[in-house]
Amino acid sequence: MLNQPLFTPYRMGGLDLPNRIVMAPLTRMRAQSHNHVPTTLQTEYYAQRASAGLIIAEATAISPQGFGWADTPGLWTKEQIRGWRRVTDAVHAAGGRIIAQLWHTGAISHPELLNGAQPVSASNVDPGQISVTPTGRKPTVTPRSLTKQEIQVTVADFARAARNAMEAGFDGVQILANYLYLISQFLNAATNLRKDEYGGSLENRSRFLFDVVESVLGEVEAQRVGVKISPMHEGSAFQANKETLPVTEYAIRKLSTYGLSHLLLMGNTTDFSGTPLEKLAGDGMFRHFRPFFKGTLIANVKMDRERGNRLIVDGLADLVAFGRPYIANPDLVQRFRENAPLAEVDWDTVYGSGPRGYSDYPTYQPSELTRS
Repeated sequence: MLNQPLFTPYRMGGLDLPNRIVMAPLTRMRAQSHNHVPTTLQTEYYAQRASAGLIIAEATAISPQGFGWADTPGLWTKEQIRGWRRVTDAVHAAGGRIIAQLWHTGAISHPELLNGAQPVSASNVDPGQISVTPTGRKPTVTPRSLTKQEIQVTVADFARAARNAMEAGFDGVQILANYLYLISQFLNAATNLRKDEYGGSLENRSRFLFDVVESVLGEVEAQRVGVKISPMHEGSAFQANKETLPVTEYAIRKLSTYGLSHLLLMGNTTDFSGTPLEKLAGDGMFRHFRPFFKGTLIANVKMDRERGNRLIVDGLADLVAFGRPYIANPDLVQRFRENAPLAEVDWDTVYGSGPRGYSDYPTYQPSELTRS
């Protein structure tokens, strides 16, 4: 097993990783609900998974306005920084490495999460998705369009959160620029109807992303900054359209010029059949974008040990991120190494409170028969 690519060391930007197994960011709703501070429970949870080559922490809001999912953490207050410092110290003490993921939910937020305020976005387009509020899952509402001055404030919020992440002891940061959230809402022609320099052409729709990247690079060296981005097909306003692939291609080509730590690319999470993204299904996503980005590429979604090793051998990825397997297997590296069975996820406890289904999954213990 030690000869498999997943178990070989790798230099990612400014970090030396002992293996190429990455823990993908996973929203688990265990932060304190009133102040969005990481808890002792989260400290334990992440330390349990420190054998990963790299941990990408759960999506973390950059500001009160960017907050948009109940019981998730933030990175804008001193108390939140101290909470995250307890997490990073525990991961480092266990021999691990951990980076923060910077998150602004934009139109996916809800007035219940914003003290009654209207969510913001590139334009006043309801994305037609679901908000996770303190009182349950609810349909998104129509957001209001950010003013140009507010865009600059938001860009500065990303920079502040990046600075706070480093103060909290993280080994780097990742900008969340895909899925349904604010940066994607600027990139997406269906949710960005602006007539100013932040809308219209794909270059203009990408402007907000690069304003954010450059602001973060003003606080953190490029070799400790990465981006998560990929074209998506999620229905409603985020149904793939003729602009989805071209804007992502443009963005990734330009991201490649910044000398970043990494690019995390998600495979298809939905059926791409009959859409403009059809050729990106399966390994097609990584095959298509590998030539666009010259730095470290992390592949994510529907990964297992065999596929991860194959993607590295084929040159389609440098690192492989595992999400769902890490929920029930804190010792995933050991299980992969020993070809041990994986524990099953208790899906009823994935989102919730307390240790059950979170920090109480046991590590693998070979039977006496197996050891003999």
